[in-house]
Amino acid sequence: MKRKINFRIITATLFTFSVAMLMPSQASAFDADAAKALAKRNDCMKCHAIDKTKKGPSYKKVAAKYKGKADGQSKLITNFTTEPMVKLSDGKEEKHKLIDTKDINEQKNLADWILSL
Repeated sequence: MKRKINFRIITATLFTFSVAMLMPSQASAFDADAAKALAKRNDCMKCHAIDKTKKGPSYKKVAAKYKGKADGQSKLITNFTTEPMVKLSDGKEEKHKLIDTKDINEQKNLADWILSL
């Protein structure tokens, strides 16, 4: 009887591990180089840095705000595709710049990269 229980535990553990290995991780779900290139091409780095506040918040701060929220990715995409009014570090407000791509996969990739920080 003890042998059956151990076999079931081992089988369940191996199955769980196998399923986990097949699922894409957050780290592999996006192309960081393509996201950085899109951000640079659109001058996003003039207002944002990865880990420090410039004219706009750091990408790490943005990620902390939206990470783990079901609509985090869509809120980020909305932010860089609709020109909402945003508050700058000096307290002034201006329209957020649009990115130059209509490709939803590129937009999602950029949002996922930001959320990974």
